[in-house]
Amino acid sequence: MSYKEISVEDLKVMFDNDSDFTLLDVRTENEVLLSTISSSSIHIPMNEIPTKIDNIEKNKALIIYCKSGKRSAKVCEYLKKNDFPNVKNLKGGILAWSEKIDPTILVY
Repeated sequence: MSYKEISVEDLKVMFDNDSDFTLLDVRTENEVLLSTISSSSIHIPMNEIPTKIDNIEKNKALIIYCKSGKRSAKVCEYLKKNDFPNVKNLKGGILAWSEKIDPTILVY
């Protein structure tokens, strides 16, 4: 694993501290319509990352999430191989966020 992971608790602290980072949601359109962690997140479905990689700011801290952390882990690997230096996977994805931080978020 060439990327790091971040817990939902640490991500919440980053939000609370107004830290400078990009939150990248790699779930499908239907999943995003149901719920998101933050309205400020960028949505690029996992299968579109290769064609939209230029839309992602390379030198900014980047936290990537999906439903459970599996798809985002693959995206982290891909971005690290494409010279993105500061990539982190949200451990447990939006499921963990819903469980530990914001139970109002619906996830199916």
